[in-house]
Amino acid sequence: MTKRTARATARANIALAKYWGKSDVALNLPAVPSISLTLDGLVTTTTVTFDEALAADVLELDGRPASAKETARATELLDRVRASMKAPSFARVVSANRFPTAAGLASSASGFAAMAGAAVHAAGLSWSDAKLSALARWSSASAGRSIFGGFSKLPAGVPGDAKLAAKPLFGEDHWDVRIVVAEAAKGPKKVGSTEGMERSRLTSPLYDAWVEKARAITAVIEKALKKKDLDTLGAAMEQSTFAFHACAMSASPSILYWQPTTIAALRTVEALREKGTSAWATMDAGPHVKVLCHAADAAKVKRALAKTEGVLATMVCKPGAGLQVK
Repeated sequence: MTKRTARATARANIALAKYWGKSDVALNLPAVPSISLTLDGLVTTTTVTFDEALAADVLELDGRPASAKETARATELLDRVRASMKAPSFARVVSANRFPTAAGLASSASGFAAMAGAAVHAAGLSWSDAKLSALARWSSASAGRSIFGGFSKLPAGVPGDAKLAAKPLFGEDHWDVRIVVAEAAKGPKKVGSTEGMERSRLTSPLYDAWVEKARAITAVIEKALKKKDLDTLGAAMEQSTFAFHACAMSASPSILYWQPTTIAALRTVEALREKGTSAWATMDAGPHVKVLCHAADAAKVKRALAKTEGVLATMVCKPGAGLQVK
């Protein structure tokens, strides 16, 4: 029996201009543009083996058999790869995260980026980074950005555009900044991002305003990123973060990802700025707070967050590399 295998490593990314909402649910196209920073500390490693002996796809996540729902998402990605294979077969996928899964730390971004890279290479296909990004984006919009290192941008999607891909803006050496992660809770979040986005789109009175404003915020962030203007970028990033969370909170039923520790950590960031440290908060769909700061201030920010009531752990991440395949 023929086996074809490849191993890929990808890193989670943290959005500076946030993604929330879809313009095309079937194609998983984002309703707003987003800009992100790929982080070296949040790593997923995935091995894909196409094996003619298998009767179905098999997925292992963090040492456990995947659920039927998780396996189905992997199969959707693998089916898109198999459509380009001369002799398609089912696959065994083994994936492991070096950070909490499904907890608001963008594990789906690194996970599907790594799976896309490993599957395409195991299949013997030579795809461009843009095509890999489009494949990963179909499974998780944020995953399209994790194909690239440093800073990247995913444009808003036009309904029907299956080829939408992220594009690199600046490499990991562009700017010596850090993201300090404050873990605010354990375990997976109660409302997944996909469900939260759809509920927001269908029921939040703030959704249309969010979509309209997000484009302008993203433009400010992109310009500040080019100039390495942390204060301008940080203020716009916080507005983007709080705007999308307000959209989620105003859905019906309300989606509240925050925990008491979340608020405490946000107050810590506020206090750091009041004392002269340029530190700015961002959050994904989860309770954890990530703080963007200059590399020279990372230790100070980490200490302050570690002392914040309820914070379980802290981590400092620098800009990371894009997809790597063996």
